[in-house]
This record gives sequence, C-alpha cells and structure tokens, in this order.
Amino acid sequence: MYKRVATAAVISALFSGTVFAQPAKPTVVLVHGAFADSSSWDGVVEILRKDGYAVIAAANPLRSVSSDASYVSDIVGSIDGPVVLVGHSYGGQVISTAANGNDNVQSLVYVAAFAPDAGEAAADLAGKFPGGTLGEALAAPVTLADGDIDLSIDQAKFHDQFAQDVPAEKAALMAAGQRPITESALTEKSGEPAWKTVPSWFIYGDADRNIPAQALDFMAERAGSRHTVVVEGASHVVMVSQPQAVADLIEEAAQ
Repeated sequence: MYKRVATAAVISALFSGTVFAQPAKPTVVLVHGAFADSSSWDGVVEILRKDGYAVIAAANPLRSVSSDASYVSDIVGSIDGPVVLVGHSYGGQVISTAANGNDNVQSLVYVAAFAPDAGEAAADLAGKFPGGTLGEALAAPVTLADGDIDLSIDQAKFHDQFAQDVPAEKAALMAAGQRPITESALTEKSGEPAWKTVPSWFIYGDADRNIPAQALDFMAERAGSRHTVVVEGASHVVMVSQPQAVADLIEEAAQ
C-alpha cells in the first residue's frame, strides 16, 4: 500500500511540474605543492566548473606544514557544505593535516602527493624508495632572513625533472613562475593524518621523477585508497598533462 501511494505521489509530482531538489555538489578545494602554483590546476578547474562544481584553487604559502595547513583549514572551514580536499605533491601533506577538525571534508584526493603518517616528513618519504632525482635538479638555495632556505628547481632542468610530458613552452612558463618551498617545510614531521578517518583516492604517473612511483603506491596502499589510478608515462604534474583523468577521479570522490 505504502509503495503504491509513494509511486503515485512521484507520478503526480512529475506531471504537476513539481521539481525535486538535488543535493548540492561538494565544493572542491585544490592545494598545489612545491615548485608549482594555483595555475597548475587550470585544466582541472575548467573541467570541474563545466560539470557544475564550485572550485577553489588555494594559494599554498609553502612555508611550513603547520602554517600552510592552518591556512587551508581556514578556507575549508569557511565553506558551507561538503568539501572534497585535493592535494598535489607536498600539498598532500598539507591536506592530511588541514582536514582534521573540519567535519565537512567528505573525501581526500592525492594527486602525485605525499600522504605521510604521524612522525613522517615529505623528505623522508621522497627518499624511502629509489628513483627520485629532485636533489640533482635543484637550483642554488636562497638564504632567508630567519635562517631557513628556499628551494626551487633549476629552470634549465625543470622540464625534464618536473614536467617531461608537458610541452616545452608550457614547462618554461611553469619554471619561471614556480613557487619555492622552505627546506623546513619538507623536513617538518606530520601529526596524525586525516586519511586514517576520511576516505581517500590517489592518482599519479608512473614516470614521476620527484616522488618515485613505488613510494606513491606504498602511500596509497597504506592509506586504504578507495581507487588508485596510475597514468602510464605521466610526470609529477599529472594534473597539468592529464587534467581529465584527475578531474574524473575527483568527481568520483565527490559522489
């Protein structure tokens, strides 16, 4: 009896012009990593916006895990409704911290990203498995007034190290506009990570020269990734070279 009444109500509503409200899509917050900036998400943002998602590509300061995560946490806390939090490279460590205490974060997406456990640093994980060549590609460090140093990739080596599957002209622009990161940010230990309580998804390229694919696979497995996508031949900036694959996984995590 109940099923017949419910069905009749639905049919009546359809023919009377009543529209049932659809749940609002979550907001996607994108967090870039070291040696990149918010524009590295442009291709992904374009796809997500076309598919009806509100998107914020945060400007990650790249000063320290704690302060960067606090900044991103403030952005997430200002959003009314569910959030999919996405991090690239060092940005993965930032979102692992920033999601803590923000109950509106429904999922985490790691894009060629670090997912440290408590007590681990990005530098620890980068050197855990062989294959990474970032150290050989760094430019001369810049000494800061507080005694820390800023690290960046030598522009002449940027294409081959960071973005070998991106056209050379595009990679040259990325190299000139790269955001440096402090050495202390890369060596700062993580606290308890959000991926232990929040569902996670991972995507990375098997030709990543910053974080070896073996390390990325290890972190995805450890975090209990709901779906891990490995893009054949993709570089560290898989979101630049393969924006559709990255956007597809983000939308999967948003369901």
